[in-house]
Amino acid sequence: MTFTQTSDAPYDRHQYKLIFEDGKQAIFDDYEVVRDFWYQRSGRLLSHIEVLDKPSPKGKTKGFM
Repeated sequence: MTFTQTSDAPYDRHQYKLIFEDGKQAIFDDYEVVRDFWYQRSGRLLSHIEVLDKPSPKGKTKGFM
């Protein structure tokens, strides 16, 4: 099996919540930005990252109906 790219559009169906050890949080819309933030501050008061579904505009759902 091989992977085939089906779209050149940016993938933006998620947000990323960065959790600090002290409980503070920051939300990022771009995976590359949160990844860079994580690696620049690795080992400095960071706990984990949660992947969040972006809220859909009213009446616009993605997925199966």
